[in-house]
Amino acid sequence: MHASIFVTDDDEVVRSSITRRLTRGGHEVRSFDSGEALLEGLDDDVPDIILLDLKMSGMTGLETLKHIRPKAPQTLVILLTAYGTIEDAVEAMRLGAYDFLIKSVDLSGVGPVVERAIDYLTLRRRVSFENQGSAGRYALKDLIANSPGMRELVAQVQELSENAKTTVLLQGETGTGKEFIARVLHHNGPRGHAPFVGVNCTAIPQELFESELFGYERGAFTGAAQRKPGLCEQAEGGTLFLDEIGDLNPSMQAKLLRVLQERSFKRLGGQDDITVDFRLIAATNRDLKKEVDQGTFREDLFFRLNVVSLQLPPLRQRVDDVYP
Repeated sequence: MHASIFVTDDDEVVRSSITRRLTRGGHEVRSFDSGEALLEGLDDDVPDIILLDLKMSGMTGLETLKHIRPKAPQTLVILLTAYGTIEDAVEAMRLGAYDFLIKSVDLSGVGPVVERAIDYLTLRRRVSFENQGSAGRYALKDLIANSPGMRELVAQVQELSENAKTTVLLQGETGTGKEFIARVLHHNGPRGHAPFVGVNCTAIPQELFESELFGYERGAFTGAAQRKPGLCEQAEGGTLFLDEIGDLNPSMQAKLLRVLQERSFKRLGGQDDITVDFRLIAATNRDLKKEVDQGTFREDLFFRLNVVSLQLPPLRQRVDDVYP
């Protein structure tokens, strides 16, 4: 994939060097000498990626970043600096930067960080394309609701689909259509243009679940040759669906609770907090309230999940909704 990239640095030598390097890679590149000039450029065009120097005369990189998000919410911003601190990196991530790169003399790190960003953009666009193709299959008007239980459920789904921030817990027997209802909630609401990322908690070995959910940094463990975004990052702006959430072990329950409380997480092997914005829909065929009473499921996590609970009627109670 060839990307459109804006390079912003008040050092002409650095700016020109990065621009030449990226242009040779086949990318469409524009350069700016200040944060103010960049923001003016965003009024004309919005790129895939912005490389932004942290320490500039006039508006700093962090100040510029605050103004970028409203103008270009889907653009990946990479902060560059020759002498950054951990505090700068944390603040950049908090403000929505995709990555933070310490510039070497030869600028050798620019290519790899841009390639990682392009890989992420490719993944995001593929998920978005799949979502567009899926939207018609999950239209509210096509839900079959002849039985009283399903008519009530459809009314609840219609109301909830417009409230894109509310966490939803879907409860019901296996085979009652919990994932289907989760997709209906997603595709008929304000987040329908963004990714729907679903995972069955029983399908991933517990020892791998943390790295799948949060992703990992290069070198986090043997075989981690490069950074990998986790499910939380892939669901940015959209919906994260966790099926069979009752099967999470106590350790992962605690880590998921932290994400819901703080809306941030750390990649495995990482030091920086990454802020996230997604709607969580969880599903289970278990009685989680009973498991809370038995001490096998965290009470505080249950209350975070059980903001709105939808009970899906078993198929035997809605024969009018099932094709013969």
